[in-house]
Amino acid sequence: MIKLQGKLPRKIMIAVSGGVDSMAALDFLRRNHEVEVFHFNHSTEHSKAAEDCVRRYVQKYDLPFQIRGISKQHKPKGMSQEDYWRQERYAWIDMFADSHLPVITCHHLDDCVETWVWSSMHGTGKIVPRTRGNVVRPFRQTRKRDFQLWADLNNIEYVEDSSNTDTSYIRNYVRHEMMPYVLRVNPGIYKTISKKVKAHDRTEGSEF
Repeated sequence: MIKLQGKLPRKIMIAVSGGVDSMAALDFLRRNHEVEVFHFNHSTEHSKAAEDCVRRYVQKYDLPFQIRGISKQHKPKGMSQEDYWRQERYAWIDMFADSHLPVITCHHLDDCVETWVWSSMHGTGKIVPRTRGNVVRPFRQTRKRDFQLWADLNNIEYVEDSSNTDTSYIRNYVRHEMMPYVLRVNPGIYKTISKKVKAHDRTEGSEF
């Protein structure tokens, strides 16, 4: 079941990649909110399919839609591809801070667990915060499998990006190579991090 943390205003913006998580979240939020859709084109071999998928959905429901691509031809020297894409996405999102509307991203509990595992290897386990400026992440108590179930039950089209299985990316390595061992050591890791997320929210608070 998709769980929404906290209340959101009637009018919101949402970042949609075309993958199952964001497409399911878009469909979930569209039913009770006025949504404007953001899509960031990463200029990869799967980008056109993802963009077309998002376009078909927003056209079907006549939703406001904005798209942007990578601003530079090459990432800065010494920066990982993942960090470069993240920097570009947030630089665009930050441009809408003056709108005073939240930009929803679809980080879920699986993302929180993987982030905590990865950051723990560097010394301190980090919790994905609920807010970052005008960005709100209200799905951190929802498992990825629940987004998949929503998409399947509601016949939501989405794109499977084969690069998500490429373990040369650190995030994918943690997800596909490390997580099976983490779950063997602690089968309750999702409950553990869920509690940490709630505790973090009580400490940090939120403007939305």
